[in-house]
Amino acid sequence: MAWTILVIAGLLEIGWATGLKYTHGFTRLGPSVITIALMAVSMWLLATAVRTIPIGTGYAVWTGIGAVGTAIVGMAVFGESTAPARIGCILMIVGGIVGLKLLSAP
Repeated sequence: MAWTILVIAGLLEIGWATGLKYTHGFTRLGPSVITIALMAVSMWLLATAVRTIPIGTGYAVWTGIGAVGTAIVGMAVFGESTAPARIGCILMIVGGIVGLKLLSAP
């Protein structure tokens, strides 16, 4: 269950990281409130997950999911570069996330 919670927390991190673009430096109220709410829930779920999962693993997986997901959203939604080297770097992050999961207890 902790891993499911951690994945949800990571997905919410994608949401709030993407939301930062829409806040325009926290000058737009609606997107700012949503982004802050997603931050709070994501952090709470992370804190819940690391009761069972080692903190180093949990935090690395959480940030990895957020980084990969946000990079993909950037490419798909904001037209950011899809250069092969960039894709390769994203795949290395995914490999690290999978490795941490496979080598971690619970």
